[in-house]
Amino acid sequence: MKNPKEILQQYWGFQEFKPAQEQVIESLLDKKDVIALLPTGGGKSICFQLPTLLQPGICIVISPLIALMQDQVEALNKRGIKAVMLGGKIKTQELDQLLDNCIYGNYKFLYLSPERLQQEIVQQRILQMNVNYIAVDEAHCISEWGHDFRPSYHHIKILKNLATSAQIIALTATATKKVIADIQEKLALENPEIIKYSFQRNNIHFLNYKKEDKEFALIDFLKQNEGSGILYVRSRRATLELKEILKQENISAEAYHGGLTAEEKKKHLESWLAGKFSIMVATTAFGMGIDKPDVRTIVHYQIPESLESYFQEAGRAGRDGKESKALLVYNDADIAKLENQFLHILPTPENVKYVYKKLNSYFAIAYGEGQESSFNFNFAEFCATYQLSTTKTYQVLQLLDRAGILNLTPEFHKQLSLRFLISDKHLRYFLNENSFYDPLVKTLLRMYGGFFDHEISVNSQSLSQKTNLSVDKITSVLKELHEKQVIELTIKDQDTTLTFLVPREDDITINPLIPYIKQQFKNKEDKIKAVLNYLENNEICKNIQLLSYFGEEIHEPCGKCSVCLKNKQPTSYSKKELNNIYISIKKELEKETQSSKKLVATLAYSEEIILYVLRVMLENKKIELTKNKTYTLR
Repeated sequence: MKNPKEILQQYWGFQEFKPAQEQVIESLLDKKDVIALLPTGGGKSICFQLPTLLQPGICIVISPLIALMQDQVEALNKRGIKAVMLGGKIKTQELDQLLDNCIYGNYKFLYLSPERLQQEIVQQRILQMNVNYIAVDEAHCISEWGHDFRPSYHHIKILKNLATSAQIIALTATATKKVIADIQEKLALENPEIIKYSFQRNNIHFLNYKKEDKEFALIDFLKQNEGSGILYVRSRRATLELKEILKQENISAEAYHGGLTAEEKKKHLESWLAGKFSIMVATTAFGMGIDKPDVRTIVHYQIPESLESYFQEAGRAGRDGKESKALLVYNDADIAKLENQFLHILPTPENVKYVYKKLNSYFAIAYGEGQESSFNFNFAEFCATYQLSTTKTYQVLQLLDRAGILNLTPEFHKQLSLRFLISDKHLRYFLNENSFYDPLVKTLLRMYGGFFDHEISVNSQSLSQKTNLSVDKITSVLKELHEKQVIELTIKDQDTTLTFLVPREDDITINPLIPYIKQQFKNKEDKIKAVLNYLENNEICKNIQLLSYFGEEIHEPCGKCSVCLKNKQPTSYSKKELNNIYISIKKELEKETQSSKKLVATLAYSEEIILYVLRVMLENKKIELTKNKTYTLR
């Protein structure tokens, strides 16, 4: 049998393990259960993937993130490792075949969601598998005290009865002591190895600044800190607006949000990974599972909802170990928005019951039915139909998603529906004269009925597979038929696919969630208080504050965060001396715009004090930084 380092070299091309990886792998190979706490970028997936390759059998991986599962399965398959994922839209026959492959087909990894694990067919087939390891990714989701609690995670421990000889590894990048204890209890782990690598990231400068003119502060920061970066915002609209603002300032940027098609997302991601533009302006879903080591800057343009999510997102900077910066820029309005967005809009049990009933009415789902039914979902149209608050309704849908009642998949596409305006006889005449349209029209008629009587919705993806035409081409051809008055075509934008995971049972479905709904409010309240305390505490090193929140005590200030930099400002100069330096710099800039290097070379002061005075002048808008990175008077 090969040793772990040989497997690491063979499949991943690495010569050495990252910190704590080897300890986790050795514990699993020694038949011990493990709770592994590794920081973002710490290589968590290798911790369970590598030992699986050293042992006969299959590893079952539980994850709440469909996109992350897809990425890992694709990466494994590219390395020649057989892996499969049970996604959201699988017909019974296909599910049956995939599970058979896991039993008889030498597959090494089966990825599935905790909701999928609850299916009887899945449980029965797992009993027949030779399972060597059970990997629970994003394990903090099992804890009511975690920042991303999902009740469906409580069902994972059933795997201990289905695969009695398998070792369990629970992995997370962010967990407090309370959450770690909860993971151990909820997974029923006896004496697990708790392996925690320090969350401390010495190469990241945590910079928190309160600025009324956030846009100016953002542009100034990005111009002074070049390289690849992610700018996090909360809305699709904000990604588009900030992308344009950055482009106007000659900062190359692109937007990434849920409204993009899968092809557009892939194109933007690949371009960013290849360095074709610097800044990805994105909603917070972006970045999970993406391995780009040279991200130099992470910017939060709005206050994050929890320190867990902030630390995880900021940790996407500097995975190559080089100096990087994480900027959080905010103002008083952002503090008010934080409380409004994450506390005042939290749903009550009554809200949840009402929205759930309206969803079932909207899609005409009968009582006791609907399980595994998928629908194209226009969220804005749904809210308008029932005059619902979009913010509160979105929170309800997210809660139902977390609770395993339904699954929401952001997926922008065009919903097509059409009706023929001419008779069957006249259509045949038309196709004889216009044979170009014949294949598409005949495929439509074979797939659907009733076009001559009323408007019928068309699945453009299925039509594309049947005709070998792209969705864009199909839409274009149908538009031509509409213009020729052969059909009446309606096109609506759909932004989400919604799948009901359980049968409709109204109050019986929602009542078990009431304790969870109440606990969620308390959790959110505590986490927002922790974020606000972190922002307002400008006396203690930011690095010390963050690590303390996660139960890790250090006493030496980092020397790089916004608090440490403030404390490092020169104290050996009097106000009069600082004013003289200010006057000297001003006189030099009156002659011409100059770089900081030239000012240091010209003036008889230390570089430290000149840079300090320049920073103060920038903050007070006495000077500005040009596109050429020189300073000029305002």
